[in-house]
Amino acid sequence: MVLFVVQSSHSAEIIGGQQVSPHSMPFMALLEGKIPSCGGTLISPNWVLTAAHCTDIKRVLLGVHSIKSEKEKNLRQVLEVKRRFPHPRYDETKLVNDLMLLKLSKSAKKTKTVKWLNLRKTIKDPAGGSTCRVAGWGKTNNVVKKMSDVLMAVNVTVVDRVKCNSSDYYNLKPVINAGMICAGSDGKNQADSCQGDSGGPLLCNGVLVGVTSDGRRCGLIKKPGIYTFLSKNKLEWITKTMKKSEIE
Repeated sequence: MVLFVVQSSHSAEIIGGQQVSPHSMPFMALLEGKIPSCGGTLISPNWVLTAAHCTDIKRVLLGVHSIKSEKEKNLRQVLEVKRRFPHPRYDETKLVNDLMLLKLSKSAKKTKTVKWLNLRKTIKDPAGGSTCRVAGWGKTNNVVKKMSDVLMAVNVTVVDRVKCNSSDYYNLKPVINAGMICAGSDGKNQADSCQGDSGGPLLCNGVLVGVTSDGRRCGLIKKPGIYTFLSKNKLEWITKTMKKSEIE
């Protein structure tokens, strides 16, 4: 699936995906201000990684599969956001460094439905043609206005940066640099993220490799989703930010 599509604002949804088995991705976080609006990944008991453009996030919901389900309420943990740390070099116009750390007001408890996904110290840049997976509660097509009630996921194909920058694809608008990943259709299928998927994880072989950032509409074969790549520099920023905050 692809995370999100942009007309005038950032957003993302899962296109061409399927409902995941309930609580099979226990690190998934649903982020909300007044309403649910983004996804994120629980990377430690106190921290969620999401996209910098997911502003006004006040609460983090963990252990969610169906947003509306009353039966799930006792499986969930609802935590307030204590502090937000957007990447200092985030540029909304160029879509670079679209990352944000959310420090939770208290520690999440590890349960059957809530677990954190530890970041690797180094992450391999996924090669063009490789298959990764994206998940979220975002829109499931370009027509519907509301998010999916249940957590969806889809396999996406990585598109190499040269192709993604070519005139047939994004034509350098935006420039896809080494800190970004294009991933979507395999050339035949519709697989993408969409509005509401922003901030969610891009997983390659089960490793958290990127964060859903942007796209053009949803599910367009030659407009794959754009993800922030967790490069060495970004991993160092995440580690330093978390350590510095624990000391303060």
